[in-house]
Amino acid sequence: MTAAHPEDARIRALYAAFLDGWNRRSGAAVAAGFADDGDIIGFDGSHHRGRLSIAADLRQVFGSHQTAAYVGIVRSVRPMAPGVAVLLAHAGMIPPGENDFDPQLHTVHTLVAVDEGGGRWRISLLQATPAAWHQHPDAREALTEELRGLLAPQ
Repeated sequence: MTAAHPEDARIRALYAAFLDGWNRRSGAAVAAGFADDGDIIGFDGSHHRGRLSIAADLRQVFGSHQTAAYVGIVRSVRPMAPGVAVLLAHAGMIPPGENDFDPQLHTVHTLVAVDEGGGRWRISLLQATPAAWHQHPDAREALTEELRGLLAPQ
């Protein structure tokens, strides 16, 4: 069993800031958490490289159409090497104007974080992989229900 990362809270906060920036539809806020040479690979396979490019490209995306909002669940944060960690999360998306998840948009987020020094963690890579689970539709439904539980009033 792999041990949890000693900087677990900081890396989880990095992911939360990514989701927040996306949901506010701010290319600058999304890009702020990335390393200068960071990469983001979208759900559709689109690839944006470098913090400035990520900010500009997402500003264009957010300006050209409404995007769905993310709700994510971190599954693990673990060390890969000194100064490198990987975060795995499942996320669902709520389409614009809707109040429920579209299970066809569920995704697995893989985030590679690097310590740039002094405990300043940045995203080196964030990849969104469709969570289609073709052979396991029960897993997709279970994730949908788990995500809905995060939206329910407490």
